[in-house]
Amino acid sequence: MSVQTTQIPIAEGFIDLGRGDPQLALLPLDLLRRAAEARLSQPDNSFLQYGPEQGDGYLRWALARFLARDNTAEPDPERLFITAGISNALDLLCTLLTCAGDTILVEEPSYFLALSIFADHGLRVVPLPTDGSGLVIEALEEALTTCDPKFLYIIPTFQNPSGHTLPEARRRRLAALSQEYGFLVLADEVYQYLNYGAEPPRAFGTYAGFENVVSLGSFSKILAPGLRLGWIQASPTLIRRLANCGLLTSGGGLNPFTSAIVRGLIEDGSLEHNIERLKQVYSARVLRMEDALRRYLPEGKFQRPDGGYFFWVRLPGCDTETLRRAVRALHADFRPGGLFSSASGLRDCVRLSISFYDGDEIDRGIKRLGEAFHAS
Repeated sequence: MSVQTTQIPIAEGFIDLGRGDPQLALLPLDLLRRAAEARLSQPDNSFLQYGPEQGDGYLRWALARFLARDNTAEPDPERLFITAGISNALDLLCTLLTCAGDTILVEEPSYFLALSIFADHGLRVVPLPTDGSGLVIEALEEALTTCDPKFLYIIPTFQNPSGHTLPEARRRRLAALSQEYGFLVLADEVYQYLNYGAEPPRAFGTYAGFENVVSLGSFSKILAPGLRLGWIQASPTLIRRLANCGLLTSGGGLNPFTSAIVRGLIEDGSLEHNIERLKQVYSARVLRMEDALRRYLPEGKFQRPDGGYFFWVRLPGCDTETLRRAVRALHADFRPGGLFSSASGLRDCVRLSISFYDGDEIDRGIKRLGEAFHAS
């Protein structure tokens, strides 16, 4: 009997450059083992009980200190809410704040699995154009004259899939528009700390003066996805609404056991060290993929990402759904651009990831992609 142990099983020899999860070798098993042993060796066993609805208080204090790297002052732990990751946060926010048929705004392209969550809630999705610097604010201003969105979902830093980062000036204007028009900004900032050059603009969590701005963070990319642990940073009003929802008054706060372990990794500096290790590994892979694309697929149009996981490559005149079938026949894969469109567009684009494979495998995967493209 075969037992599936990961979300996306993969055959030996197959190179799926579309995968957006970290390589198993990069998951810090020893680090987490030591943190778990340290926590379990202590007499305090309260983290085995139902936890406070807002999330473990010690973790929120430690997390506030960690997030202070983006702030002139340490964030208020009372503005933090512990989640089971960004997907959980999005689903919870949709449940509490929207009804089927409500309008929301997204970037074009946008994270395709977030679009699935919005579809689950029956939301009307309106796409907004992006350029090499992310969301086009003028397009947002125009859309706000004709629709009344409940929220805008945006990935402002090293966007999935485009890799683009929204500049500070656009962020300030976006925050101001959210106040003026009364919609929420849900900023998915999962890649905020994976920069491979200059520091990105400050996270949306630092916009504490803008009550409509909500920052969503996660330990999935900077520690391990299996922890299922993240956070929301938002206004006290929204935090109270989240903490008082029926899911949490019934079951208690999310992941108190995991919270107790991760708290120790923040407090002793292990999280920071792990982030630096990941940045070194991923920055080398970015250069390797760029080199492979220029050698094997010179027709591709792309902008090298300064952080995050993804290359977004345009292949003019190519239907990437058709190309994907040819690439799979060569035992490789990617994610076609149409997945990331809420307007049935982007069919000549592909998303490629540097997170799951080392440099040699990245090279082989891009070579197979190039062979399929040139044979078509």
